Amino acid sequence: MTTFDDREKGFESKYALDQEQEFKAVARRNKLLGLWAAEKMGLNADRAEEYGRAIVKADFEQPGEEDVYRKIAQDLEGAGLTVSEGEIRRKMDELSSVAREQIRNDE
Repeated sequence: MTTFDDREKGFESKYALDQEQEFKAVARRNKLLGLWAAEKMGLNADRAEEYGRAIVKADFEQPGEEDVYRKIAQDLEGAGLTVSEGEIRRKMDELSSVAREQIRNDE
């Protein structure tokens, strides 16, 4: 095996690891976002955990994060809360950073 082949395998391995970590970080972000929204809606601990899992599942409906945003926004509105799009998106960004840091520290 040549140095080029070794380097190529190394890049492929790093790419796969990066993709796996990003997937985990997005799922963690979504759960944290669900817990944040559950707290705003006044859900108890068990229902909050269940809601966090529902938000993780919502992300599989379509590519991107719009399905997650839409579910959170609709659920908050359905609970009679007024939360702006900007506030939800800022929380999503904030929790993305938190989730990535948590994933890095877990591994």
